Amino acid sequence: MSFSPASPEASSASHPLAPYGWDEGWEAEFTPYAAQGLLPGRVVRVDRGQCDIVTPGGTVRADTEFVVPRDPLKVVCTGDWGAVDPGGDPRYVRTLLPRRTAFVRSTSSKRSEGQILAANVDHAIIAVPLAVELDLGRIERFLALAWESGAQPLVVLTKADLVPDPTGLSYLVDDVETTAPGVQVLAVSAATGEGVDVLSAVVSGSTSVLLGISGAGKSTLANALLGEDVMEVQATRDADGKGRHTTTTRNLLVLPGGGVLIDTPGLRGVGLWDAGQGVGQVFAEIEELAEKCRFQDCAHGSEPGCAVLAALEDGSLPERRLESYRKLLRENQRIVAKTDARLRAEIRRDWRLKGAEGRAAMEAKRGRIR
Repeated sequence: MSFSPASPEASSASHPLAPYGWDEGWEAEFTPYAAQGLLPGRVVRVDRGQCDIVTPGGTVRADTEFVVPRDPLKVVCTGDWGAVDPGGDPRYVRTLLPRRTAFVRSTSSKRSEGQILAANVDHAIIAVPLAVELDLGRIERFLALAWESGAQPLVVLTKADLVPDPTGLSYLVDDVETTAPGVQVLAVSAATGEGVDVLSAVVSGSTSVLLGISGAGKSTLANALLGEDVMEVQATRDADGKGRHTTTTRNLLVLPGGGVLIDTPGLRGVGLWDAGQGVGQVFAEIEELAEKCRFQDCAHGSEPGCAVLAALEDGSLPERRLESYRKLLRENQRIVAKTDARLRAEIRRDWRLKGAEGRAAMEAKRGRIR
């Protein structure tokens, strides 16, 4: 199929990249690059400084060396839209279009850097296995990152067939709904097909990222949504429900009902990354109570007139919920402080380098004058 990047008559609906999420907004963003003769493309996989990127002419392998910023959050990521060379060997991604959303977590590195997991996502599907006891604190952590990303969170309780009692299953759903205000919670079984059609309808026509720990059933769920066994599946341990990393890279896949799905490896750690607004969204009821406190800077510890403590005493606010809120706030404050310190150190290092370069240039100039 031939495609002219500068063709004004090519509508976004009939565009060959429409199944991958191309729309009028992306078309407008790409206009200056089309004038340069570059091709639009969406990154479907990243691997060792290269990426697979789908273009109007098909999927190509492209080098990302032209997009190597110092900021690790600006590296090429699955879900990105970019401008690609129209030909040549090797091919290059010349630039990335501005991201609409980005799902970011903190790394375990001592540099306190963020790691971007997926870009331009509409729905963040948080897979939670019912094969083991629910970890509500982990769900809240995932939700904070999802809200902060700009995507709409969606909690999917996988392996629902392992809870045959409908009443017991409804209680579990209720527990998660209480933990996730404003978020849809679905009980799904890829084995029986329960809830798969509902989930398919929710994510149809959008970009979704599938997140969760190893053994959460993400690859099995991805296969159910895709309607075929695309992703490899491995068994989990019976003792703790954990599994090995079936998915080792982040892959963008086209859904048969429209839209795309980004499957990700299981996450061992889910560190917050400057997710203050996300934490506030997860604990919206506590934030609302805090607005009624007598003092604006109330720490909800022992202050008089604290509406949060009053709700704790009358039982309308669970103690576990408040403790989780405090924990995530403290963690987020630490990572923000570390990040600010790292940025300040990098600025000082740049100043020193520029100063040294300036002094060297001055010495060279003086040497020429003599």
